[in-house]
Amino acid sequence: MHDERNPDESFVVNDSLPVPDRAIGLVVNGTIDPGKVFDLTLPLDKVAEGYRAMDERRAIKALLQP
Repeated sequence: MHDERNPDESFVVNDSLPVPDRAIGLVVNGTIDPGKVFDLTLPLDKVAEGYRAMDERRAIKALLQP
């Protein structure tokens, strides 16, 4: 079955702003600290390891640095 909904419409909070826009606003105004989301930091050339760690639930979110 093909879902033809607009993907942005699936992520609406209180019929106001799409979640990505709301999240950016919360980061900009200091309400949330996005740095607390990343629990694994790896060099960019270890991107496969970052995905593997998230897939195996060893990490919530991997931060890749150049």
